[in-house]
Amino acid sequence: MDDGKEIGSIVKHLSKTSDEVYAKVCEVLEVDESEKTVDVKPIDGTSEIFNVRLQAESEAGGLVLIPKVGSVVLVVFLNKNNAAVVNTSAITGCKLKIGNCELLMDADGFLLRKENETLKKLMGDLIQAIKAMSFLVSTTGTAAAQTGATNTLNNSAQFTAIETRINQFLK
Repeated sequence: MDDGKEIGSIVKHLSKTSDEVYAKVCEVLEVDESEKTVDVKPIDGTSEIFNVRLQAESEAGGLVLIPKVGSVVLVVFLNKNNAAVVNTSAITGCKLKIGNCELLMDADGFLLRKENETLKKLMGDLIQAIKAMSFLVSTTGTAAAQTGATNTLNNSAQFTAIETRINQFLK
């Protein structure tokens, strides 16, 4: 027996299926972001394929690229019932989740989250603390001829708390 055929036979036996792994270039017809699937039409004119996975395991996190409707994707078939998108020509979004850290990105911007903290919330709180800055000032002299010094930032505890949050959020 030819070595190539023998190896193929062994692989099929180990996977307990006679299905071949193959790929098709397809056009994206519809995207279901919540289910992390797409419906596609192969460019070779064969039948539409529904519920093609964008991610191997949809609940575990990882990376998901959301393809643009009308874009071209490469779909790999593991067997007759299981296919996944492995490459895209254009995307509308990207979702990355590693542990308790998450990055969401689309044309409107991006969201960076760690647990319940977001970069937007941190920056907003920092800006509010800057706007609320006030200082203790000591003065001497008369109303017409005063001299003085700025001594203490009154809301320094607010800046310390924000610094702690930033250090916990970023590496």
